[in-house]
Amino acid sequence: MKRLFTLLAALSLTLTATANAKSVVVLEVEGGIGAATAEYVMDGIERAEDRNAELLVIKIDTPGGLLNATRDIIKAILASDVPVATYVAPDGARAASAGAYILLASHVAAMTPTTSVGAATPVTLTGDDTAPAPLFDRPKEQEPESKETTAEDATDADQAEEEKPEELPGTAMERKVLNDSISFIRSLAERYGRNSDWAEDAVVNAAVLTAREALEQNVIEFVASDLDDLLEQVDGHEVVIDDETITLATADAEVDAFEPNWRMKLLAIISNPEIVLLLGLAGIYGLIYEAWNPGAIVPGVVGIICLLLAAYALQVLPVNYAGLALIIVGVVLMVAEAYAPSFGALGIGGIAAFIFGSIMMFDKDIPGFGISIAFVVGVALVFAALVFWMIGYVVKLRRRGAVSGRGSIIGGVGTAMESFTGEGKVWLEGESWKAHSSVPVAKDQPVIVLAMDGLILEVEPTQQPDAGGAQLQT
Repeated sequence: MKRLFTLLAALSLTLTATANAKSVVVLEVEGGIGAATAEYVMDGIERAEDRNAELLVIKIDTPGGLLNATRDIIKAILASDVPVATYVAPDGARAASAGAYILLASHVAAMTPTTSVGAATPVTLTGDDTAPAPLFDRPKEQEPESKETTAEDATDADQAEEEKPEELPGTAMERKVLNDSISFIRSLAERYGRNSDWAEDAVVNAAVLTAREALEQNVIEFVASDLDDLLEQVDGHEVVIDDETITLATADAEVDAFEPNWRMKLLAIISNPEIVLLLGLAGIYGLIYEAWNPGAIVPGVVGIICLLLAAYALQVLPVNYAGLALIIVGVVLMVAEAYAPSFGALGIGGIAAFIFGSIMMFDKDIPGFGISIAFVVGVALVFAALVFWMIGYVVKLRRRGAVSGRGSIIGGVGTAMESFTGEGKVWLEGESWKAHSSVPVAKDQPVIVLAMDGLILEVEPTQQPDAGGAQLQT
């Protein structure tokens, strides 16, 4: 009994120590910010809250990403019950575009010495920078009216007219996107007392800072050489969550590296525009081959799976559907070239439509989600050659005619198994057949099948014997 109480007491102490152990959950975000990244970060925040962690650290190295995914991440960070530190690492990393927003949205902002942050100018659907300066959109101060206008006033008015800013560049939508981005990033910077003027400059002029410059200009709080250095520096640092001041205690905290699950990894892979393009092509060609060869099964199954994966990825990517339509038209034209030879006009048109459609389908200027023109051209040529070969092979098979059954027997050439006139036997396609011939047939003489009546073949010799018994070629 004493031993049982001792074991229970030890177990209780162990559970208490485990519950009271301090931990820091660490995530690693690399590459373009997309739907998979947003899901990974939100799951990581949930993991940190479940473990009652002292801090969640997001190690980030990104050129930017999609707006919706970025906003989802920022909303999750702002709603987190656990302090979040965004740490631009390793050496040579950057927090550009979407990464700058995430950095400023975090309770703690930190960088390694050889990293950079900034270049947060939004990109439109056409890939052009939104250039108009937002300050021009703000209402101007009204000057007091004067009853009399002097010559000096007239001169000042002329000078003011000359200095009046020109009409705003860009479209109304571009100015709207830019001003929305400015207000968003300023609010994030002001939330934690960071340099909101530089944040606006990062949007308007794509300003970029090194780690030391960011520290000097109050954009970040810490410059740390590695994760251990960061945890040592933030120990005792105060952050505010829901109007409550929390003092971080990370000196001896256990580091819990949170890895993405297989679903997140799969989504991250298939969200790559180049992978989506390959999946779509593989799916289309697989179904085309299955349609020409019913019963092959494998090409059809693989094609359907590839198309479903591509369709799933297209839900989370910014897609231009005019480009998608051009890709489909290109494939149709390449297929049509095999059936209606046009001296290459249809094939060349199909390749061109495919290339332009692929370029249009994905915006190459969205950070982390662009597509290489060289890759598109290479894929177009390879798949065009593949489809031409495949279609040509199928057409050749169809022109060859039947290779089994009644269609292959009539017109086939067999060998007489005995000499006969009238009824006899011939060897054809590895089998013995009853045959009928109205002319004499010698043993081992080649015969051609003229007709088929049930299982009796109507044949005649391919060679006719002469009067002297010599064989003459017919």
